[in-house]
Amino acid sequence: MKLWSDSFADGSDIPVEFAFGKPQASTHVALSDNRNPHLAWDAVPEGTASFALIVHDYDVPSRPDDVNQDGRTIPADLPRVDFFHWVLFDLPADLRSIAAGAYSHAITPHGKHGPMIVHGPVEGALHGLNGYTDWFAGDPDMAGDYYGYDGPCPPWNDSLVHHYVFTLYALSVDRLVVTGRVTGEAVREAMEGNIVAQATITGMYSLNVDLFPHGARAAS
Repeated sequence: MKLWSDSFADGSDIPVEFAFGKPQASTHVALSDNRNPHLAWDAVPEGTASFALIVHDYDVPSRPDDVNQDGRTIPADLPRVDFFHWVLFDLPADLRSIAAGAYSHAITPHGKHGPMIVHGPVEGALHGLNGYTDWFAGDPDMAGDYYGYDGPCPPWNDSLVHHYVFTLYALSVDRLVVTGRVTGEAVREAMEGNIVAQATITGMYSLNVDLFPHGARAAS
């Protein structure tokens, strides 16, 4: 199975229009367009009954102590954890592409509704919660359940460029049974034993202007 995007090349920088945060001189970061990127795939194996898509960043700091703090830098050797940016599943077996901006074209304070996709191009598909649900939990202006796609917004003082892995799974079942909260971890667990094939592409993004060419100067 092959996966690609017309929005960015595998191993290259994700354009700022597909990010949640963009560089801003006085405050380091501002809200961006938050559009989901285009994706397409082919060479789908026989036996595929549905697809699931998971987008995660594996470079997220495991401790918040230094995150976005003036005069401090998040060290490269700090242990990192996964942060889910998009969890989408129960996509029909005949689907072969997702248009740019089809599922997200702006930032929605308090999060997009879910898991059922009320306004979207694929009837019956479901969205899971992304990592902003926990990130904004203590912010009264933004707190809520964040379903669907919300793009990159890595710490502006991180010494690492962040990697965003888009993984498409071909599944042997037409519907996943997800128990409890519909998180990325829960969907991964529900897919176990049902994966026929998978394909990945990876984009990079940073808000750290010192990480040229992957920093804000390249993205702006």
